[in-house]
Amino acid sequence: MRGALSWPFLRLYVLTLLYFSANSILNVIIPLKGESLGATNTTIGIIMGAYLATTMLLRPWAGQVIQKYGPVKMLRIVLIVNGFALLLYTFTGLGGYFAARVLQGACTAFFSMALQLGIIDALPDKDRSQGISMYSLCASMPGIFGPLLAVGIWQAGDMNSFTAAMIAIAIVTGAAGYSARMKGDAGTSAGKKEQGTAVFKSFGQLVKNPHLFKCSILMLIASVILGASTTFIPLYAAQIESGNAAVYLMLQAGVVVLARFVLRKKIPSDGKWHSLFVMGIMVILTAAAQSVSFSLTGGAAFFYAGAVLMGLAQALLYPTLTTYLSFVLPQTDRNVLMGLFIATADLGVALGSVVMGPIADISSYSLMYMICAMLGAAMILFAYDRRTVFAGSR
Repeated sequence: MRGALSWPFLRLYVLTLLYFSANSILNVIIPLKGESLGATNTTIGIIMGAYLATTMLLRPWAGQVIQKYGPVKMLRIVLIVNGFALLLYTFTGLGGYFAARVLQGACTAFFSMALQLGIIDALPDKDRSQGISMYSLCASMPGIFGPLLAVGIWQAGDMNSFTAAMIAIAIVTGAAGYSARMKGDAGTSAGKKEQGTAVFKSFGQLVKNPHLFKCSILMLIASVILGASTTFIPLYAAQIESGNAAVYLMLQAGVVVLARFVLRKKIPSDGKWHSLFVMGIMVILTAAAQSVSFSLTGGAAFFYAGAVLMGLAQALLYPTLTTYLSFVLPQTDRNVLMGLFIATADLGVALGSVVMGPIADISSYSLMYMICAMLGAAMILFAYDRRTVFAGSR
């Protein structure tokens, strides 16, 4: 096989799957453990949000460091720190969970930037969207089996199995990562004067660069909705007749994996803004949030329909926006600016936990997801670009 499905890239995708396996378990265990200890939704949201809030802050810097020292060197350091973070979960309480989430967030900033930038740099233009889709697909695959494993561990009350799982994931991921090879192992600017925009100055590009601004706002709001889904579904499912958090999360992840593989060639890879395509994704995401909100009244059918729609929107949006930006961002600053964009996704997921938690505390999960649907509806209009719609109809 060639291109995005050649053996060197397949090894990177397997490494991605292993790395994110721990999080698929923790996304269920942490809310359940927090609730059992009497923590509020606000506290649970802060602990869960600490992961991607840290990732968000370090993304732009990670892009610059990787550009200087190379992806493989940074990857090996990250896997050691990540292994330590996973071990923290095995012998600490909520305070230790918070510290471990922060460490994991720092690791993920470098891990995901190293792999995505390595894929973008190594693949030709026509295969770039497929490579990003495959990376995203493998990052999502643990969501199929992880929730079921987590619920099984929790219901059995056997935290020794949880400890064994964290240790095994840390060891296997580390071993796989140390054998990885990527283009740019020696660094793209080591020994040279640092190029590109300084990290802090680059934040202004979020507003000044219209392409980056549009994609970042869309990704931010979409990620708020996805973050609220990931964090609070394990708790909300208990209020829905025949609702099961593991089934919901597995269904969502399964749709993400299937859609990213089947539809990977349908994602635009031409550097043009496809308004109708992006608007369609936001319609799906809005319908997903509203369906989850209505499930408290309508029942499990709406709950699981929301999972399917949420997974489909998640599968399409991130690769679409990332591929578009890989074409339109200036080459000299692309790594840092791409880091800023991905940071908005992290910020959105963190906000979905931190901000939506208090809303759920003072109102209800159903109303919280309705607010998410309203945010999604606003983004349908934001994605519209009159020039591209009419250009595409000619």
